[in-house]
Amino acid sequence: MRDVNSLNRVILVGHVGRKPELRVLPQREQRVANFTLATNESIYNKSTNESTKRTEWHRIVVWGPQADFCDRYIDKGKQILVEGRLSTREWQDRDGNKRTTTEVVANNIVLLGRRDAGSGGGEGNAPHAAAGSDFHQDPAVSEFPGEEDTPGDAGGDDEVPF
Repeated sequence: MRDVNSLNRVILVGHVGRKPELRVLPQREQRVANFTLATNESIYNKSTNESTKRTEWHRIVVWGPQADFCDRYIDKGKQILVEGRLSTREWQDRDGNKRTTTEVVANNIVLLGRRDAGSGGGEGNAPHAAAGSDFHQDPAVSEFPGEEDTPGDAGGDDEVPF
């Protein structure tokens, strides 16, 4: 039974750290893709008037048809939006030590950034979202983690101030 006062939802926007690794689980013939996603945070220090960037790495797991989508269209450096839930699992390594990891089990992935960025769909005919999601394109966003471009730097009359 689901607790009505509980919610496990994650929304991340970041850059793919490595090409998704696609595997097929033979016992269920289920496809699964794993990759990492980097999100950046800028931290401002008032005393020194300097800002520093901090990168957080997230493990992403994708099941079923979306795993095929990831394998085909997502590549290292590509900016994506991931929606899903946190999942923690435990196992024993080869030495018998108990290991734990926390990952984001994705249920929705949207490609962001320029269409020609990265190798994911370089010909312009790739879909921009898995599972019927809307596509958002922001050409001012940097292609790689740690670069200085931000969406507000693009300028233009059609930007909506918030």
